[in-house]
Amino acid sequence: MDLCRRSFLCLPAAVLAQPALPGPIRREIEGFDGDVYFYARHLGTGESIGWRENERVRTASTIKLPIMAAVFHKVRAGEARWDEPVELREQDKVSGSGVLRELSHGVKLPLRDLVRLMIVVSDNTATNLVLDRIPADAVNEFLDTLGLKQTRALRKVRGDGTDLKAPSGWSRAGLLEENRRFGLGVSTPREMVELMALLDAGKVVSAEDSREMLAILERQQYKDGIGRKLAGFRVASKSGALDALRSDVGLVTTPKAKVAMAITVDGMKQPDWTEDNPGLLLIARLARLLAEHLGAV
Repeated sequence: MDLCRRSFLCLPAAVLAQPALPGPIRREIEGFDGDVYFYARHLGTGESIGWRENERVRTASTIKLPIMAAVFHKVRAGEARWDEPVELREQDKVSGSGVLRELSHGVKLPLRDLVRLMIVVSDNTATNLVLDRIPADAVNEFLDTLGLKQTRALRKVRGDGTDLKAPSGWSRAGLLEENRRFGLGVSTPREMVELMALLDAGKVVSAEDSREMLAILERQQYKDGIGRKLAGFRVASKSGALDALRSDVGLVTTPKAKVAMAITVDGMKQPDWTEDNPGLLLIARLARLLAEHLGAV
């Protein structure tokens, strides 16, 4: 095993300059064979804790959260309608998570249903249909209004690793050579937490829209990351997965506090698509430790 993955001494000086982490959290990072990035904030006190939280990371499907926010913005602005029908064609279907690839050619679904499927079951085909209607450049323009300059939608979903389509739907940011390595999207843990904090404050599009988005995130069916060891508490979240990556962004609400957090682990050596993927297990443990450190549980 690469000793640099097991030792903080091999990390860049900018990372080593960060405040010391509590022992249990530090030990989790030191013991993990991969790269770890996280940020968490108590939304009442503002207290926060992070590790490499300003570094840009691959989002995988967590970029679907900003995409959803941009759709709400377009609907509120009168530039799209929730009930407008979108036709599913055979050529639109991509592999990976979701259910639309099982539906018949020519089926029409309202935009609202596509957005819900994009989040609740992380439907890749629904995501691409949404991006056909609200392009990635429009998503990024909306993110600019929120001050989220590092979070970019880069292109449409290609599918999973066994059945990839040619990349398409590039945004201007996605065409930049420096961004090609990020795939579907790029962000930082800090910016994803800021987006969750804005949602909680009712400041993404409107208070009503923010509440609805959080309600959709609460219904997301993949709770084996942040929600795994926080059972019994309200968790509004969006996860993402690639062969070498697991990520999760969420808002945890307990009787004591609300904590927004974003955790990404990348660089894992062996693909593992079971619920016991080492990255998922690490996210679950870190989520619990972060909530405890910030006084939420």
